[in-house]
Amino acid sequence: MVLDALVLLVFPAAMVCAAVSDLLTMTIPNRIQAALALAFAGAAVAAGLDLQTVGLHVAAALAVLALGFACFAFGWMGGGDAKLMAATALWFGFGMQLAEFLMVAAVYGGVLTLLLLAARGLPLPQALAGHGWVLRLHDSKTGVPYGIALAAAALTVFPDTAIFARAIG
Repeated sequence: MVLDALVLLVFPAAMVCAAVSDLLTMTIPNRIQAALALAFAGAAVAAGLDLQTVGLHVAAALAVLALGFACFAFGWMGGGDAKLMAATALWFGFGMQLAEFLMVAAVYGGVLTLLLLAARGLPLPQALAGHGWVLRLHDSKTGVPYGIALAAAALTVFPDTAIFARAIG
């Protein structure tokens, strides 16, 4: 029951919150990543994961955090995106799902970037001009809310993970 709630409610809700927050504010609050980490700890206990498996999940998160902060240092992604990517990796651990998540996120991020660049090349409809978040998205000096792509990729790949299988299994 606890595992089901953490896997089927908390993980997806946190991803949706991250995507919506990034869309509206261009930030992903640290409390979302903290919630994902705490929920993983509860899910790991509820799923009966052994210490070695949990350690590998933590190692995957740390490796992805290092990668994400390297991307942040080069200005390729925001710090919140790097932390969200690491919190997601905590749930996936090392394995095909992590690689798939990173590849799907890259594809979704590329599509999102192309769509946003195309939209920025068009005049903003007057009906949307009164919304601050729309103006921010339309501004060519603003970055891309990559948290949307990360959350969508996480939700795409998550059903293929072992922890998801244990929850529904």
